[in-house]
Amino acid sequence: MSDPHVLALVGSLREHSYTRLATAHALRGAEAAGATTELLDLREYDLPPLNPDADEQGDSATVINRVDNADAVILGSPMYHGSYSGVLKNALDYCGFDEFEGKTVGLLAVSGGAFPVTTLEHLRSVCRALNAWVLPHQAAVPKAHSAFENGEFVDSDTADRVATLGERVVRYADIEREPPTFESDQNQGADD
Repeated sequence: MSDPHVLALVGSLREHSYTRLATAHALRGAEAAGATTELLDLREYDLPPLNPDADEQGDSATVINRVDNADAVILGSPMYHGSYSGVLKNALDYCGFDEFEGKTVGLLAVSGGAFPVTTLEHLRSVCRALNAWVLPHQAAVPKAHSAFENGEFVDSDTADRVATLGERVVRYADIEREPPTFESDQNQGADD
């Protein structure tokens, strides 16, 4: 695949979001690997809580279209109560198999405290249920309040791991699709 397009969804509404900074850094890694990139900042879209009985709520059609047109996706989320953000959950609820099946997805989690393992695990489960191909490599930014200075990572190991996430989504953007998972057979999406 030449010049894959990588879309990153930022699941934070904070104005000064560490998740947004980390996700932008991952996209720079994707650009360095030859991709075109796009940051989809969920703050900029009107996405009311999903009502499956209503068609095209708010900006949902635009968000769905941008996810669908990406060759690979990076999902960036802060850790909220041991999981990922409701804002990102709502955006993913609008999407489904059409947008994610067979698509390469990279995961990034940011936390104010310890390593956000459960956030990454929960996102991985959702993506697998949508038959996405989730990278084994994932990135996390613990103790985010001390991880950045002037908008840049202070620790080169963390910066490298996040940039590698971007590079890997490009490397595996055209990976052969996996057979459907058991979870996907049990999954009921918004369009069901």
